[in-house]
Amino acid sequence: MDYRDEVFMAVAEKLSFSKAAEELFISQPAVTKHIKELERKMNTALFDRKGNKIYLNQAGKLAYQHLTQIRQQYREMDFELGRLNDAHRGLLQIGASSTISQYVIPAVLAAFYQRYPQIKLDLFNGNSFEMEQKLLNNEIDLALVENDSSQANIRYLDVMDDEIVVVAAANQLIAKQKSLTVADLQEIPMVLREKGSGTLEVIQHALSRQQIDPEQLNIFIHLGSTEAIKNFLLNFDGLALLSEKSIEKELQLKQLVKLKVKDFSIHRKFRLAMRQGPEKSIPDLFRNFLFAYNK
Repeated sequence: MDYRDEVFMAVAEKLSFSKAAEELFISQPAVTKHIKELERKMNTALFDRKGNKIYLNQAGKLAYQHLTQIRQQYREMDFELGRLNDAHRGLLQIGASSTISQYVIPAVLAAFYQRYPQIKLDLFNGNSFEMEQKLLNNEIDLALVENDSSQANIRYLDVMDDEIVVVAAANQLIAKQKSLTVADLQEIPMVLREKGSGTLEVIQHALSRQQIDPEQLNIFIHLGSTEAIKNFLLNFDGLALLSEKSIEKELQLKQLVKLKVKDFSIHRKFRLAMRQGPEKSIPDLFRNFLFAYNK
Protein backbone atom coordinates (compact mmCIF):
# COMPACT_ATOMS: atom_id res chain seq x y z
CA MET A 1 0.00 0.00 0.00
CA ASP A 2 1.04 3.59 -0.63
CA TYR A 3 2.01 5.38 2.60
CA ARG A 4 -0.70 7.98 1.97
CA ASP A 5 -3.19 5.11 1.95
CA GLU A 6 -1.92 3.95 5.34
CA VAL A 7 -2.26 7.49 6.72
CA PHE A 8 -5.81 7.67 5.40
CA MET A 9 -6.66 4.32 7.01
CA ALA A 10 -5.34 5.53 10.36
CA VAL A 11 -7.35 8.77 10.20
CA ALA A 12 -10.47 6.91 9.04
CA GLU A 13 -10.25 4.46 11.95
CA LYS A 14 -9.42 7.07 14.60
CA LEU A 15 -11.53 9.89 13.09
CA SER A 16 -8.79 12.15 14.39
CA PHE A 17 -5.72 13.65 12.72
CA SER A 18 -3.92 13.97 16.04
CA LYS A 19 -4.57 10.38 17.13
CA ALA A 20 -3.52 9.10 13.70
CA ALA A 21 -0.30 11.12 14.01
CA GLU A 22 0.40 9.52 17.39
CA GLU A 23 -0.22 6.03 16.02
CA LEU A 24 2.03 6.60 12.99
CA PHE A 25 4.74 8.52 14.92
CA ILE A 26 4.58 11.48 12.58
CA SER A 27 3.45 15.08 13.07
CA GLN A 28 -0.13 16.23 12.68
CA PRO A 29 0.81 18.62 9.82
CA ALA A 30 2.37 15.63 8.04
CA VAL A 31 -0.89 13.71 8.38
CA THR A 32 -2.83 16.68 6.98
CA LYS A 33 -0.38 16.94 4.06
CA HIS A 34 -0.74 13.24 3.18
CA ILE A 35 -4.54 13.41 3.30
CA LYS A 36 -4.64 16.49 1.07
CA GLU A 37 -2.31 14.79 -1.42
CA LEU A 38 -4.51 11.69 -1.46
CA GLU A 39 -7.65 13.78 -1.94
CA ARG A 40 -5.98 15.57 -4.89
CA LYS A 41 -4.96 12.23 -6.36
CA MET A 42 -8.52 10.90 -6.04
CA ASN A 43 -9.98 14.26 -7.10
CA THR A 44 -12.48 14.21 -4.23
CA ALA A 45 -12.74 15.07 -0.55
CA LEU A 46 -12.74 12.05 1.76
CA PHE A 47 -13.82 13.66 5.04
CA ASP A 48 -16.51 16.05 6.17
CA ARG A 49 -15.50 18.46 8.90
CA LYS A 50 -18.00 19.67 11.50
CA GLY A 51 -16.44 21.90 14.10
CA ASN A 52 -13.52 20.03 15.65
CA LYS A 53 -14.76 16.63 14.48
CA ILE A 54 -14.26 14.82 11.18
CA TYR A 55 -16.37 12.12 9.53
CA LEU A 56 -15.92 9.90 6.51
CA ASN A 57 -18.12 11.12 3.67
CA GLN A 58 -19.53 8.79 1.04
CA ALA A 59 -16.30 8.85 -1.00
CA GLY A 60 -14.27 8.27 2.13
CA LYS A 61 -16.36 5.28 3.14
CA LEU A 62 -15.97 3.79 -0.34
CA ALA A 63 -12.20 4.37 -0.30
CA TYR A 64 -11.92 2.85 3.18
CA GLN A 65 -13.91 -0.22 2.11
CA HIS A 66 -11.64 -0.91 -0.86
CA LEU A 67 -8.41 -0.11 0.97
CA THR A 68 -9.42 -2.50 3.75
CA GLN A 69 -9.63 -5.27 1.16
CA ILE A 70 -6.31 -4.21 -0.37
CA ARG A 71 -4.65 -4.21 3.06
CA GLN A 72 -5.91 -7.72 3.67
CA GLN A 73 -4.57 -8.82 0.28
CA TYR A 74 -1.14 -7.44 1.18
CA ARG A 75 -1.26 -9.43 4.42
CA GLU A 76 -2.19 -12.53 2.45
CA MET A 77 0.72 -11.90 0.07
CA ASP A 78 3.17 -11.51 2.98
CA PHE A 79 1.90 -14.72 4.48
CA GLU A 80 2.13 -16.72 1.25
CA LEU A 81 5.63 -15.39 0.55
CA GLY A 82 6.61 -16.40 4.06
CA ARG A 83 5.32 -19.90 3.47
CA LEU A 84 7.78 -20.32 0.60
CA ASN A 85 10.64 -20.02 3.10
CA ASP A 86 8.80 -21.54 6.05
CA ALA A 87 8.81 -18.06 7.58
CA HIS A 88 5.17 -17.07 8.04
CA ARG A 89 4.83 -13.30 8.05
CA GLY A 90 1.98 -10.87 8.37
CA LEU A 91 -0.43 -9.33 10.87
CA LEU A 92 -3.17 -11.02 12.89
CA GLN A 93 -5.70 -8.84 14.70
CA ILE A 94 -7.68 -10.69 17.34
CA GLY A 95 -10.55 -9.49 19.49
CA ALA A 96 -11.34 -11.18 22.79
CA SER A 97 -14.03 -10.65 25.38
CA SER A 98 -12.87 -9.50 28.78
CA THR A 99 -12.66 -12.86 30.57
CA ILE A 100 -10.94 -14.56 27.65
CA SER A 101 -8.47 -11.73 27.05
CA GLN A 102 -7.40 -11.68 30.70
CA TYR A 103 -7.41 -15.32 31.73
CA VAL A 104 -7.40 -17.58 28.66
CA ILE A 105 -5.82 -16.19 25.52
CA PRO A 106 -2.47 -14.69 26.72
CA ALA A 107 -0.82 -18.11 27.07
CA VAL A 108 -2.11 -19.15 23.64
CA LEU A 109 -0.76 -15.99 22.01
CA ALA A 110 2.64 -16.46 23.65
CA ALA A 111 2.83 -20.03 22.32
CA PHE A 112 1.68 -18.91 18.87
CA TYR A 113 4.36 -16.20 18.80
CA GLN A 114 7.04 -18.74 19.69
CA ARG A 115 5.96 -20.87 16.72
CA TYR A 116 5.40 -17.98 14.27
CA PRO A 117 7.58 -15.04 15.40
CA GLN A 118 7.21 -13.24 12.05
CA ILE A 119 3.45 -12.81 12.52
CA LYS A 120 2.68 -9.56 14.35
CA LEU A 121 -0.16 -9.93 16.86
CA ASP A 122 -2.64 -7.25 17.94
CA LEU A 123 -5.13 -8.07 20.70
CA PHE A 124 -8.23 -5.94 21.25
CA ASN A 125 -10.51 -6.52 24.22
CA GLY A 126 -13.97 -5.46 25.34
CA ASN A 127 -17.26 -7.20 25.91
CA SER A 128 -18.49 -9.89 23.52
CA PHE A 129 -20.91 -7.60 21.68
CA GLU A 130 -18.17 -5.02 21.05
CA MET A 131 -15.85 -7.68 19.66
CA GLU A 132 -18.54 -9.01 17.32
CA GLN A 133 -19.11 -5.49 16.01
CA LYS A 134 -15.38 -5.05 15.37
CA LEU A 135 -15.42 -8.34 13.48
CA LEU A 136 -18.37 -7.30 11.33
CA ASN A 137 -16.71 -3.92 10.67
CA ASN A 138 -13.52 -5.67 9.44
CA GLU A 139 -11.50 -4.11 12.26
CA ILE A 140 -10.26 -7.51 13.45
CA ASP A 141 -9.66 -10.87 11.76
CA LEU A 142 -11.43 -13.06 14.33
CA ALA A 143 -12.89 -12.86 17.82
CA LEU A 144 -13.10 -15.02 20.92
CA VAL A 145 -16.40 -14.47 22.72
CA GLU A 146 -18.19 -15.81 25.78
CA ASN A 147 -21.83 -14.94 25.07
CA ASP A 148 -24.34 -17.54 23.91
CA SER A 149 -26.30 -15.49 21.37
CA SER A 150 -25.30 -15.43 17.69
CA GLN A 151 -25.26 -12.74 15.04
CA ALA A 152 -25.96 -13.06 11.34
CA ASN A 153 -22.88 -13.10 9.09
CA ILE A 154 -20.75 -14.60 11.86
CA ARG A 155 -19.72 -18.25 12.07
CA TYR A 156 -19.04 -19.68 15.54
CA LEU A 157 -16.92 -22.63 16.65
CA ASP A 158 -16.81 -23.95 20.23
CA VAL A 159 -13.33 -23.65 21.71
CA MET A 160 -13.50 -24.71 25.37
CA ASP A 161 -15.87 -25.28 28.27
CA ASP A 162 -16.34 -22.87 31.14
CA GLU A 163 -18.52 -22.74 34.24
CA ILE A 164 -19.90 -19.65 35.91
CA VAL A 165 -19.81 -20.18 39.65
CA VAL A 166 -21.21 -18.44 42.73
CA VAL A 167 -18.41 -16.85 44.76
CA ALA A 168 -17.94 -14.76 47.88
CA ALA A 169 -15.00 -13.24 49.71
CA ALA A 170 -13.53 -15.69 52.20
CA ASN A 171 -13.43 -12.99 54.91
CA GLN A 172 -17.15 -12.22 54.71
CA LEU A 173 -19.99 -13.82 56.68
CA ILE A 174 -21.76 -15.14 53.60
CA ALA A 175 -18.75 -17.38 52.91
CA LYS A 176 -19.59 -19.42 56.02
CA GLN A 177 -22.77 -20.74 54.39
CA LYS A 178 -22.47 -24.47 53.68
CA SER A 179 -24.88 -24.32 50.77
CA LEU A 180 -27.41 -22.00 49.21
CA THR A 181 -30.74 -22.37 47.47
CA VAL A 182 -32.03 -20.68 44.35
CA ALA A 183 -34.28 -18.59 46.59
CA ASP A 184 -31.16 -17.35 48.43
CA LEU A 185 -29.81 -16.02 45.13
CA GLN A 186 -32.83 -13.74 44.90
CA GLU A 187 -32.33 -12.36 48.42
CA ILE A 188 -28.58 -12.00 48.97
CA PRO A 189 -26.97 -8.81 47.57
CA MET A 190 -25.09 -9.52 44.36
CA VAL A 191 -22.57 -7.82 42.07
CA LEU A 192 -22.64 -8.63 38.34
CA ARG A 193 -20.96 -7.62 35.08
CA GLU A 194 -22.20 -4.72 32.98
CA LYS A 195 -24.82 -4.87 30.24
CA GLY A 196 -23.28 -6.07 26.98
CA SER A 197 -21.06 -8.51 28.85
CA GLY A 198 -21.16 -12.06 27.52
CA THR A 199 -21.01 -13.35 31.08
CA LEU A 200 -24.09 -11.35 32.06
CA GLU A 201 -25.98 -12.54 28.99
CA VAL A 202 -25.22 -16.18 29.79
CA ILE A 203 -26.28 -15.68 33.42
CA GLN A 204 -29.56 -14.06 32.40
CA HIS A 205 -30.37 -16.83 29.92
CA ALA A 206 -29.50 -19.54 32.47
CA LEU A 207 -31.70 -17.95 35.12
CA SER A 208 -34.61 -17.62 32.69
CA ARG A 209 -34.32 -21.31 31.79
CA GLN A 210 -34.69 -22.10 35.49
CA GLN A 211 -37.78 -19.87 35.78
CA ILE A 212 -35.90 -17.18 37.68
CA ASP A 213 -36.59 -13.61 36.63
CA PRO A 214 -33.17 -11.87 36.44
CA GLU A 215 -34.90 -8.61 37.35
CA GLN A 216 -35.84 -10.12 40.71
CA LEU A 217 -32.22 -10.59 41.76
CA ASN A 218 -30.97 -8.33 44.55
CA ILE A 219 -28.34 -6.69 42.36
CA PHE A 220 -26.32 -4.17 44.33
CA ILE A 221 -24.15 -2.95 41.46
CA HIS A 222 -22.98 -3.75 37.91
CA LEU A 223 -19.23 -3.43 37.30
CA GLY A 224 -17.33 -3.29 34.03
CA SER A 225 -14.72 -6.00 34.57
CA THR A 226 -14.12 -9.24 36.42
CA GLU A 227 -11.11 -7.74 38.20
CA ALA A 228 -13.28 -4.90 39.50
CA ILE A 229 -15.81 -7.42 40.81
CA LYS A 230 -13.15 -9.49 42.57
CA ASN A 231 -11.72 -6.42 44.28
CA PHE A 232 -15.21 -5.21 45.21
CA LEU A 233 -16.07 -8.57 46.78
CA LEU A 234 -13.25 -8.30 49.32
CA ASN A 235 -15.25 -5.61 51.15
CA PHE A 236 -18.75 -6.75 50.23
CA ASP A 237 -20.80 -9.28 52.17
CA GLY A 238 -22.56 -10.60 49.12
CA LEU A 239 -22.19 -12.79 46.06
CA ALA A 240 -20.90 -12.65 42.52
CA LEU A 241 -21.28 -14.93 39.52
CA LEU A 242 -17.91 -15.30 37.77
CA SER A 243 -16.11 -17.54 35.33
CA GLU A 244 -14.30 -20.33 37.16
CA LYS A 245 -11.26 -19.65 34.95
CA SER A 246 -11.07 -16.09 36.26
CA ILE A 247 -10.75 -16.96 39.95
CA GLU A 248 -8.10 -19.71 39.99
CA LYS A 249 -5.48 -17.49 41.67
CA GLU A 250 -7.94 -16.14 44.27
CA LEU A 251 -9.07 -19.66 45.16
CA GLN A 252 -5.47 -20.77 45.65
CA LEU A 253 -4.77 -17.73 47.84
CA LYS A 254 -8.02 -18.40 49.72
CA GLN A 255 -9.29 -14.90 49.06
CA LEU A 256 -12.48 -16.15 47.42
CA VAL A 257 -14.58 -19.27 47.97
CA LYS A 258 -17.03 -21.06 45.72
CA LEU A 259 -20.48 -21.62 47.19
CA LYS A 260 -22.70 -24.53 46.22
CA VAL A 261 -26.26 -23.76 45.17
CA LYS A 262 -28.70 -26.66 45.19
CA ASP A 263 -30.05 -27.56 41.75
CA PHE A 264 -28.25 -24.65 40.11
CA SER A 265 -25.36 -24.56 37.64
CA ILE A 266 -24.30 -22.48 34.64
CA HIS A 267 -22.14 -24.02 31.94
CA ARG A 268 -21.13 -22.31 28.73
CA LYS A 269 -18.71 -22.45 25.80
CA PHE A 270 -16.02 -20.00 24.85
CA ARG A 271 -16.36 -19.60 21.08
CA LEU A 272 -14.26 -18.53 18.13
CA ALA A 273 -16.16 -16.07 15.92
CA MET A 274 -15.29 -15.55 12.25
CA ARG A 275 -16.94 -13.66 9.43
CA GLN A 276 -18.90 -15.75 6.96
CA GLY A 277 -17.10 -16.32 3.68
CA PRO A 278 -13.70 -17.60 2.53
CA GLU A 279 -11.15 -17.99 5.30
CA LYS A 280 -7.91 -15.99 5.18
CA SER A 281 -4.55 -17.73 5.55
CA ILE A 282 -3.31 -16.23 8.82
CA PRO A 283 -6.62 -16.42 10.73
CA ASP A 284 -6.97 -20.00 9.50
CA LEU A 285 -3.45 -20.76 10.75
CA PHE A 286 -4.33 -19.36 14.18
CA ARG A 287 -7.62 -21.27 14.30
CA ASN A 288 -5.83 -24.57 13.67
CA PHE A 289 -3.17 -23.69 16.24
CA LEU A 290 -5.81 -22.77 18.83
CA PHE A 291 -7.69 -26.06 18.51
CA ALA A 292 -4.46 -28.07 18.60
CA TYR A 293 -3.35 -26.10 21.70
CA ASN A 294 -6.56 -26.93 23.57
CA LYS A 295 -6.48 -30.68 22.90
